[in-house]
Amino acid sequence: MKEFNPIEYKKMVKSYQENDDPTGWFDSIYTDAQGDYKAVFWADLEANEYLIDWLKEHPNTSKNKKAIVVGCGVGDDAQALSEFGYKVTAFDISPTAIKLCKDRYPTTKVNFVVADLFNYPKEWFENFDLVYECNTIQVLPGKYRIKAREAISSLIAKNGHVLVSCRSRNKGEQEDDIPLPLDKEEINKFVEDDKLIQMSFLAYDDNQTPRVPHFFATYKKERE
Repeated sequence: MKEFNPIEYKKMVKSYQENDDPTGWFDSIYTDAQGDYKAVFWADLEANEYLIDWLKEHPNTSKNKKAIVVGCGVGDDAQALSEFGYKVTAFDISPTAIKLCKDRYPTTKVNFVVADLFNYPKEWFENFDLVYECNTIQVLPGKYRIKAREAISSLIAKNGHVLVSCRSRNKGEQEDDIPLPLDKEEINKFVEDDKLIQMSFLAYDDNQTPRVPHFFATYKKERE
């Protein structure tokens, strides 16, 4: 199994970005794990606690509500959404990630599929009651961050919600970081450009050492 090297990882990501191939490296993270989902360096191996809190505070009373997880990784958040009663589609551009999910949850109700956020199936447009985005935008460069945000917003059905979890930073800081955290101005584009309604916004530091600042924001697309 290949040992994670943060310096080599950042060099690799930057080389793909410089060749205008911002997602070409994703699958290598999962192939390096050699079939062991626990070896994926960015996997938390548990559902996001703020997602769980939101699901508890907004109980799903319908058997027909659909959720989608963007860049599902090894599947923790998708499985949690399923356990809270949603019909879940979870996708990743990495075929190896999707295989890890299916091997990890062999009896799951989640529909784990390989898909590209920039070219997703047309039937997904405005088709989900809940869209969950965790740490996808921050690993993309430049214009692809805008395209990703717009695509995420386009998945939400009228009166649906999008939940966004990401690393955060102050504007003008950490501009050469990989991944590049979102600043408040960037995440506010869900409201300013995509015309969503902000329902809640939390800025917090996680429990890692050193602590890493994060945002957890929720938005709603109201009926026209």
